[in-house]
Amino acid sequence: MTFSFVPSALSATMVALACLATTAQAQAPANGSVALPAAASNAASVTAPQVVAHYAHLVHSNYSDTLAAAKAMQTAISAFTSQPSAATLAEARKTWLAAREFYGQTEAFRFYGGPIDNDNGPEGRINAWPMDESFVDSVQGKASAGLVNNRKFVISKKNLSAQNERGGEENIATGWHAIEFFLWGQDVSDTGPGERSFEDFVDGKAPNADRRRQYLNVVTELLIDDLTSLVKAWAPDVKNNYRARFVKGNRESLRKMLVGLGSLSRGELAGERLEVALNSQDQEDEHSCFSDNTHRDAVTNAKGIQNVWLGKYQQADGTVLMGPSLSDLVAAKDAALAEKTTQQIAASVAATEGIQAPFDREIIGGKEAPGRQRIQKAIDSLTQQSKDLVAAANAIGITKLTLVQP
Repeated sequence: MTFSFVPSALSATMVALACLATTAQAQAPANGSVALPAAASNAASVTAPQVVAHYAHLVHSNYSDTLAAAKAMQTAISAFTSQPSAATLAEARKTWLAAREFYGQTEAFRFYGGPIDNDNGPEGRINAWPMDESFVDSVQGKASAGLVNNRKFVISKKNLSAQNERGGEENIATGWHAIEFFLWGQDVSDTGPGERSFEDFVDGKAPNADRRRQYLNVVTELLIDDLTSLVKAWAPDVKNNYRARFVKGNRESLRKMLVGLGSLSRGELAGERLEVALNSQDQEDEHSCFSDNTHRDAVTNAKGIQNVWLGKYQQADGTVLMGPSLSDLVAAKDAALAEKTTQQIAASVAATEGIQAPFDREIIGGKEAPGRQRIQKAIDSLTQQSKDLVAAANAIGITKLTLVQP
Protein backbone atom coordinates (compact mmCIF):
# COMPACT_ATOMS: atom_id res chain seq x y z
CA MET A 1 0.00 0.00 0.00
CA THR A 2 1.34 3.42 -0.95
CA PHE A 3 0.30 6.47 1.11
CA SER A 4 1.83 9.61 -0.34
CA PHE A 5 1.03 13.30 -0.67
CA VAL A 6 1.07 16.13 -3.18
CA PRO A 7 0.86 19.89 -2.48
CA SER A 8 -2.50 21.37 -1.54
CA ALA A 9 -2.59 23.91 -4.36
CA LEU A 10 -5.07 21.65 -6.16
CA SER A 11 -6.54 23.89 -3.76
CA ALA A 12 -34.86 29.38 -6.87
CA THR A 13 -36.20 26.18 -8.44
CA MET A 14 -34.79 22.79 -7.52
CA VAL A 15 -33.63 20.41 -10.22
CA ALA A 16 -35.75 17.26 -10.32
CA LEU A 17 -33.70 14.17 -11.08
CA ALA A 18 -34.88 10.84 -12.39
CA CYS A 19 -33.43 7.91 -10.48
CA LEU A 20 -30.78 5.87 -12.21
CA ALA A 21 -31.36 2.17 -12.45
CA THR A 22 -28.77 1.63 -9.74
CA THR A 23 -30.05 4.27 -7.31
CA ALA A 24 -33.17 4.97 -5.36
CA GLN A 25 -34.72 7.85 -3.48
CA ALA A 26 -36.75 7.51 -0.32
CA GLN A 27 -38.68 10.07 1.67
CA ALA A 28 -37.04 10.30 5.08
CA PRO A 29 -39.57 9.31 7.78
CA ALA A 30 -39.90 11.21 11.03
CA ASN A 31 -37.25 9.13 12.79
CA GLY A 32 -34.72 9.87 10.07
CA SER A 33 -34.26 6.25 8.97
CA VAL A 34 -34.50 5.23 5.33
CA ALA A 35 -35.01 1.79 3.83
CA LEU A 36 -32.05 0.74 1.75
CA PRO A 37 -32.74 -0.21 -1.87
CA ALA A 38 -32.17 -3.89 -2.58
CA ALA A 39 -29.05 -3.27 -4.69
CA ALA A 40 -27.38 -1.23 -1.97
CA SER A 41 -28.37 -3.51 0.93
CA ASN A 42 -26.46 -6.47 -0.53
CA ALA A 43 -22.84 -5.38 -0.70
CA ALA A 44 -21.74 -8.51 -2.54
CA SER A 45 -23.95 -7.62 -5.53
CA VAL A 46 -22.65 -4.09 -5.93
CA THR A 47 -20.32 -3.39 -8.86
CA ALA A 48 -17.80 -0.63 -9.48
CA PRO A 49 -19.78 0.85 -12.42
CA GLN A 50 -22.88 1.07 -10.20
CA VAL A 51 -20.97 2.89 -7.47
CA VAL A 52 -19.43 5.33 -9.96
CA ALA A 53 -22.80 6.02 -11.61
CA HIS A 54 -24.49 6.66 -8.28
CA TYR A 55 -21.67 8.97 -7.19
CA ALA A 56 -22.17 11.05 -10.35
CA HIS A 57 -25.88 11.29 -9.53
CA LEU A 58 -25.12 12.36 -5.96
CA VAL A 59 -22.61 14.99 -7.09
CA HIS A 60 -25.08 16.50 -9.53
CA SER A 61 -27.80 16.59 -6.87
CA ASN A 62 -25.55 18.34 -4.34
CA TYR A 63 -24.33 20.94 -6.84
CA SER A 64 -27.91 21.50 -8.01
CA ASP A 65 -29.04 22.17 -4.45
CA THR A 66 -26.10 24.52 -3.97
CA LEU A 67 -26.95 26.45 -7.12
CA ALA A 68 -30.61 26.78 -6.14
CA ALA A 69 -29.63 28.03 -2.67
CA ALA A 70 -27.14 30.48 -4.20
CA LYS A 71 -29.85 31.82 -6.50
CA ALA A 72 -32.07 32.39 -3.46
CA MET A 73 -29.14 34.27 -1.94
CA GLN A 74 -28.79 36.31 -5.13
CA THR A 75 -32.45 37.29 -4.91
CA ALA A 76 -31.99 38.42 -1.31
CA ILE A 77 -28.82 40.34 -2.15
CA SER A 78 -30.59 42.07 -5.03
CA ALA A 79 -33.38 43.08 -2.64
CA PHE A 80 -30.82 44.37 -0.17
CA THR A 81 -28.83 46.43 -2.67
CA SER A 82 -32.06 47.83 -4.14
CA GLN A 83 -33.28 48.92 -0.72
CA PRO A 84 -30.57 48.71 1.95
CA SER A 85 -31.94 48.28 5.46
CA ALA A 86 -31.21 46.28 8.57
CA ALA A 87 -33.97 43.85 7.59
CA THR A 88 -32.83 43.24 4.00
CA LEU A 89 -29.23 42.85 5.16
CA ALA A 90 -30.29 40.28 7.76
CA GLU A 91 -32.17 38.32 5.09
CA ALA A 92 -29.16 38.34 2.75
CA ARG A 93 -26.96 37.02 5.55
CA LYS A 94 -29.47 34.30 6.32
CA THR A 95 -29.46 33.07 2.72
CA TRP A 96 -25.64 33.07 2.59
CA LEU A 97 -25.54 30.79 5.62
CA ALA A 98 -28.20 28.52 4.14
CA ALA A 99 -26.35 28.17 0.84
CA ARG A 100 -23.10 27.31 2.62
CA GLU A 101 -24.77 24.28 4.18
CA PHE A 102 -25.02 22.74 0.71
CA TYR A 103 -21.74 23.98 -0.71
CA GLY A 104 -19.73 22.68 2.24
CA GLN A 105 -20.77 19.13 1.41
CA THR A 106 -19.49 19.48 -2.18
CA GLU A 107 -15.91 19.83 -0.96
CA ALA A 108 -15.71 16.03 -1.04
CA PHE A 109 -15.80 16.26 -4.86
CA ARG A 110 -12.43 18.02 -5.09
CA PHE A 111 -8.71 17.19 -5.24
CA TYR A 112 -8.66 14.87 -8.26
CA GLY A 113 -8.67 17.32 -11.16
CA GLY A 114 -12.42 17.29 -11.77
CA PRO A 115 -14.45 20.22 -13.11
CA ILE A 116 -14.12 22.17 -9.87
CA ASP A 117 -10.33 22.18 -9.63
CA ASN A 118 -8.73 21.11 -12.89
CA ASP A 119 -6.30 23.53 -14.57
CA ASN A 120 -9.20 25.74 -15.67
CA GLY A 121 -11.54 24.99 -12.77
CA PRO A 122 -13.34 27.75 -10.86
CA GLU A 123 -12.53 26.61 -7.31
CA GLY A 124 -10.17 29.51 -6.67
CA ARG A 125 -12.89 31.99 -7.68
CA ILE A 126 -15.52 30.18 -5.63
CA ASN A 127 -14.04 29.40 -2.24
CA ALA A 128 -10.50 30.79 -1.90
CA TRP A 129 -9.41 31.94 1.58
CA PRO A 130 -8.03 33.46 3.78
CA MET A 131 -8.90 36.89 2.48
CA ASP A 132 -7.09 40.22 2.83
CA GLU A 133 -10.18 42.40 3.18
CA SER A 134 -8.31 45.59 2.31
CA PHE A 135 -7.74 44.26 -1.20
CA VAL A 136 -11.47 44.69 -1.82
CA ASP A 137 -12.80 47.42 0.46
CA SER A 138 -12.06 49.78 3.32
CA VAL A 139 -11.08 48.34 6.68
CA GLN A 140 -10.26 49.83 10.06
CA GLY A 141 -7.38 52.27 9.62
CA LYS A 142 -7.58 52.14 5.80
CA ALA A 143 -10.65 54.11 4.79
CA SER A 144 -9.77 54.35 1.10
CA ALA A 145 -8.44 50.81 0.58
CA GLY A 146 -9.60 48.31 -1.97
CA LEU A 147 -11.12 47.96 -5.40
CA VAL A 148 -14.40 49.44 -4.20
CA ASN A 149 -12.75 52.75 -3.41
CA ASN A 150 -10.73 52.90 -6.63
CA ARG A 151 -13.21 54.53 -8.97
CA LYS A 152 -10.85 53.98 -11.90
CA PHE A 153 -11.36 50.22 -11.52
CA VAL A 154 -14.29 49.00 -13.63
CA ILE A 155 -16.37 46.49 -11.69
CA SER A 156 -17.27 43.61 -14.00
CA LYS A 157 -17.23 39.82 -13.80
CA LYS A 158 -14.23 39.69 -16.11
CA ASN A 159 -12.27 42.23 -14.13
CA LEU A 160 -13.09 40.73 -10.73
CA SER A 161 -12.08 37.31 -11.99
CA ALA A 162 -8.78 38.72 -13.25
CA GLN A 163 -8.10 40.41 -9.91
CA ASN A 164 -8.77 37.30 -7.82
CA GLU A 165 -5.50 36.25 -6.12
CA ARG A 166 -3.59 38.74 -8.28
CA GLY A 167 -0.34 39.64 -6.55
CA GLY A 168 -0.88 37.19 -3.70
CA GLU A 169 -3.08 34.26 -2.71
CA GLU A 170 -4.78 36.34 0.01
CA ASN A 171 -5.91 38.94 -2.53
CA ILE A 172 -9.34 37.37 -2.78
CA ALA A 173 -11.75 39.35 -4.94
CA THR A 174 -14.50 36.82 -5.64
CA GLY A 175 -16.50 33.93 -4.25
CA TRP A 176 -18.27 33.00 -1.05
CA HIS A 177 -15.84 34.82 1.23
CA ALA A 178 -15.85 38.08 -0.72
CA ILE A 179 -19.65 38.04 -0.49
CA GLU A 180 -19.38 37.15 3.19
CA PHE A 181 -17.11 40.15 3.81
CA PHE A 182 -19.55 42.52 2.12
CA LEU A 183 -22.45 41.18 4.17
CA TRP A 184 -20.75 41.05 7.59
CA GLY A 185 -17.66 43.23 7.35
CA GLN A 186 -14.60 42.73 9.51
CA ASP A 187 -15.05 40.61 12.62
CA VAL A 188 -13.66 42.68 15.49
CA SER A 189 -15.82 41.05 18.18
CA ASP A 190 -14.68 38.32 20.56
CA THR A 191 -18.20 37.00 20.97
CA GLY A 192 -19.86 37.24 17.56
CA PRO A 193 -19.45 37.90 13.84
CA GLY A 194 -18.84 41.12 11.97
CA GLU A 195 -21.41 43.87 12.34
CA ARG A 196 -21.25 45.85 9.10
CA SER A 197 -23.97 48.47 8.94
CA PHE A 198 -26.41 48.52 6.04
CA GLU A 199 -25.52 52.21 5.77
CA ASP A 200 -22.25 51.21 4.08
CA PHE A 201 -24.47 50.62 1.05
CA VAL A 202 -26.50 53.86 1.31
CA ASP A 203 -25.53 56.86 -0.83
CA GLY A 204 -24.55 59.79 1.38
CA LYS A 205 -23.91 57.57 4.39
CA ALA A 206 -20.63 55.95 3.25
CA PRO A 207 -18.12 56.77 0.49
CA ASN A 208 -18.57 54.78 -2.71
CA ALA A 209 -21.75 53.10 -1.49
CA ASP A 210 -22.88 52.82 -5.12
CA ARG A 211 -19.77 50.83 -6.02
CA ARG A 212 -20.18 48.63 -2.95
CA ARG A 213 -23.70 47.73 -4.09
CA GLN A 214 -22.48 47.11 -7.61
CA TYR A 215 -19.56 44.97 -6.48
CA LEU A 216 -21.79 42.78 -4.30
CA ASN A 217 -24.24 42.17 -7.14
CA VAL A 218 -21.53 41.42 -9.70
CA VAL A 219 -19.52 39.09 -7.48
CA THR A 220 -22.70 37.17 -6.66
CA GLU A 221 -23.53 36.83 -10.35
CA LEU A 222 -20.04 35.46 -10.98
CA LEU A 223 -20.53 32.85 -8.25
CA ILE A 224 -23.81 31.81 -9.87
CA ASP A 225 -22.04 31.43 -13.22
CA ASP A 226 -19.35 29.21 -11.73
CA LEU A 227 -21.82 27.02 -9.85
CA THR A 228 -23.91 26.70 -13.01
CA SER A 229 -20.86 25.41 -14.87
CA LEU A 230 -20.42 22.67 -12.26
CA VAL A 231 -24.05 21.59 -12.49
CA LYS A 232 -23.68 21.35 -16.27
CA ALA A 233 -20.43 19.40 -15.99
CA TRP A 234 -22.18 16.72 -13.89
CA ALA A 235 -25.57 16.80 -15.66
CA PRO A 236 -26.95 13.40 -16.79
CA ASP A 237 -27.49 12.42 -20.41
CA VAL A 238 -25.04 14.93 -21.88
CA LYS A 239 -22.80 13.36 -24.49
CA ASN A 240 -19.45 15.01 -23.90
CA ASN A 241 -19.54 16.56 -20.43
CA TYR A 242 -17.32 15.49 -17.50
CA ARG A 243 -19.92 13.13 -16.06
CA ALA A 244 -20.18 11.21 -19.34
CA ARG A 245 -16.45 10.51 -19.16
CA PHE A 246 -16.38 9.90 -15.42
CA VAL A 247 -18.99 7.13 -15.46
CA LYS A 248 -16.88 5.23 -18.00
CA GLY A 249 -13.80 5.41 -15.77
CA ASN A 250 -14.67 2.47 -13.48
CA ARG A 251 -11.57 1.79 -11.34
CA GLU A 252 -9.91 5.13 -12.15
CA SER A 253 -13.10 6.91 -11.11
CA LEU A 254 -13.17 4.93 -7.87
CA ARG A 255 -9.60 6.06 -7.25
CA LYS A 256 -10.62 9.68 -7.80
CA MET A 257 -13.51 9.35 -5.36
CA LEU A 258 -11.20 8.01 -2.67
CA VAL A 259 -8.55 10.66 -3.38
CA GLY A 260 -11.22 13.31 -2.84
CA LEU A 261 -12.32 11.82 0.49
CA GLY A 262 -8.83 11.16 1.81
CA SER A 263 -7.47 14.55 0.77
CA LEU A 264 -10.35 16.47 2.31
CA SER A 265 -10.09 14.37 5.48
CA ARG A 266 -6.43 14.98 6.27
CA GLY A 267 -4.85 17.61 4.07
CA GLU A 268 -7.64 20.14 3.80
CA LEU A 269 -10.09 19.82 6.69
CA ALA A 270 -7.89 18.42 9.46
CA GLY A 271 -4.84 20.30 8.17
CA GLU A 272 -5.51 23.61 6.45
CA ARG A 273 -8.86 24.39 8.06
CA LEU A 274 -8.40 23.15 11.62
CA GLU A 275 -4.76 22.43 12.46
CA VAL A 276 -3.32 25.63 10.98
CA ALA A 277 -5.71 27.81 12.98
CA LEU A 278 -5.19 25.72 16.11
CA ASN A 279 -1.43 26.18 15.87
CA SER A 280 -1.47 29.89 15.02
CA GLN A 281 -4.41 30.88 17.26
CA ASP A 282 -4.99 33.59 14.64
CA GLN A 283 -8.44 34.63 13.52
CA GLU A 284 -7.05 35.31 10.05
CA ASP A 285 -6.61 31.54 9.59
CA GLU A 286 -10.31 30.94 10.21
CA HIS A 287 -12.27 29.77 7.17
CA SER A 288 -15.49 31.82 7.42
CA CYS A 289 -14.15 34.46 9.78
CA PHE A 290 -16.53 37.35 8.98
CA SER A 291 -19.73 35.42 9.70
CA ASP A 292 -18.32 33.13 12.42
CA ASN A 293 -19.62 30.17 10.41
CA THR A 294 -16.37 28.17 10.50
CA HIS A 295 -17.79 25.54 12.86
CA ARG A 296 -20.50 24.75 10.29
CA ASP A 297 -17.92 24.62 7.49
CA ALA A 298 -16.19 21.82 9.38
CA VAL A 299 -19.43 19.90 9.92
CA THR A 300 -20.60 20.14 6.32
CA ASN A 301 -17.16 19.13 5.00
CA ALA A 302 -17.15 16.06 7.26
CA LYS A 303 -20.72 15.29 6.24
CA GLY A 304 -19.75 15.46 2.57
CA ILE A 305 -17.17 12.72 3.15
CA GLN A 306 -19.80 10.60 4.87
CA ASN A 307 -22.25 11.19 2.01
CA VAL A 308 -19.87 9.78 -0.59
CA TRP A 309 -18.69 6.87 1.55
CA LEU A 310 -22.26 5.74 2.26
CA GLY A 311 -23.76 6.77 -1.10
CA LYS A 312 -26.35 8.82 0.76
CA TYR A 313 -27.33 12.48 0.42
CA GLN A 314 -30.27 14.38 1.89
CA GLN A 315 -31.55 16.75 -0.77
CA ALA A 316 -32.94 20.22 -0.20
CA ASP A 317 -36.52 18.99 -0.55
CA GLY A 318 -36.00 16.50 2.28
CA THR A 319 -35.74 13.35 0.20
CA VAL A 320 -32.77 11.06 0.70
CA LEU A 321 -30.80 9.90 -2.32
CA MET A 322 -29.31 6.46 -1.72
CA GLY A 323 -27.51 3.87 -3.77
CA PRO A 324 -24.44 1.66 -4.27
CA SER A 325 -21.47 3.05 -2.39
CA LEU A 326 -17.78 2.75 -1.67
CA SER A 327 -18.68 1.23 1.70
CA ASP A 328 -20.59 -1.53 -0.11
CA LEU A 329 -17.65 -2.30 -2.39
CA VAL A 330 -15.23 -2.46 0.53
CA ALA A 331 -17.64 -4.55 2.64
CA ALA A 332 -17.71 -7.21 -0.09
CA LYS A 333 -13.94 -7.60 0.36
CA ASP A 334 -13.47 -6.79 4.06
CA ALA A 335 -16.65 -6.27 6.06
CA ALA A 336 -14.78 -5.45 9.27
CA LEU A 337 -12.73 -2.71 7.59
CA ALA A 338 -15.82 -1.25 5.95
CA GLU A 339 -17.60 -1.08 9.31
CA LYS A 340 -14.53 0.38 11.02
CA THR A 341 -14.29 3.11 8.38
CA THR A 342 -18.02 3.84 8.60
CA GLN A 343 -17.78 4.23 12.37
CA GLN A 344 -14.67 6.41 12.14
CA ILE A 345 -16.32 8.73 9.63
CA ALA A 346 -19.38 8.99 11.89
CA ALA A 347 -17.06 9.84 14.79
CA SER A 348 -15.49 12.62 12.70
CA VAL A 349 -18.89 14.12 11.93
CA ALA A 350 -19.74 14.02 15.62
CA ALA A 351 -16.40 15.57 16.57
CA THR A 352 -16.86 18.49 14.17
CA GLU A 353 -20.37 18.98 15.51
CA GLY A 354 -18.77 19.36 18.94
CA ILE A 355 -16.75 22.42 17.86
CA GLN A 356 -18.44 25.52 19.23
CA ALA A 357 -18.94 28.99 17.82
CA PRO A 358 -17.22 31.34 17.61
CA PHE A 359 -14.34 29.30 16.23
CA ASP A 360 -11.86 32.11 16.84
CA ARG A 361 -12.43 31.63 20.59
CA GLU A 362 -12.15 27.82 20.37
CA ILE A 363 -8.55 28.06 19.14
CA ILE A 364 -7.38 30.34 21.99
CA GLY A 365 -5.59 29.18 25.12
CA GLY A 366 -3.29 26.45 26.32
CA LYS A 367 -3.26 22.80 25.38
CA GLU A 368 -5.89 21.93 27.99
CA ALA A 369 -8.38 24.62 26.91
CA PRO A 370 -11.75 22.93 26.22
CA GLY A 371 -12.15 24.53 22.80
CA ARG A 372 -8.70 23.48 21.66
CA GLN A 373 -9.38 19.93 22.88
CA ARG A 374 -12.60 19.83 20.88
CA ILE A 375 -10.78 20.89 17.73
CA GLN A 376 -7.92 18.46 18.37
CA LYS A 377 -10.42 15.63 18.78
CA ALA A 378 -11.80 16.40 15.31
CA ILE A 379 -8.29 16.59 13.83
CA ASP A 380 -7.34 13.23 15.34
CA SER A 381 -10.52 11.56 14.10
CA LEU A 382 -10.16 12.96 10.59
CA THR A 383 -6.51 11.90 10.48
CA GLN A 384 -7.41 8.34 11.45
CA GLN A 385 -10.21 8.18 8.91
CA SER A 386 -7.82 9.20 6.15
CA LYS A 387 -5.70 6.17 7.05
CA ASP A 388 -8.80 3.98 7.05
CA LEU A 389 -9.77 5.28 3.62
CA VAL A 390 -6.33 4.37 2.27
CA ALA A 391 -6.78 0.87 3.71
CA ALA A 392 -10.24 0.70 2.16
CA ALA A 393 -8.81 1.62 -1.23
CA ASN A 394 -6.21 -1.10 -0.85
CA ALA A 395 -8.96 -3.61 -0.04
CA ILE A 396 -10.60 -3.04 -3.42
CA GLY A 397 -7.32 -3.18 -5.31
CA ILE A 398 -6.40 0.52 -5.43
CA THR A 399 -2.88 0.33 -4.04
CA LYS A 400 -1.53 3.77 -4.92
CA LEU A 401 -3.55 6.61 -3.47
CA THR A 402 -1.87 10.03 -3.64
CA LEU A 403 -3.52 12.48 -1.26
CA VAL A 404 -3.19 16.20 -0.67
CA GLN A 405 -0.93 16.95 2.27
CA PRO A 406 -1.62 19.44 5.10
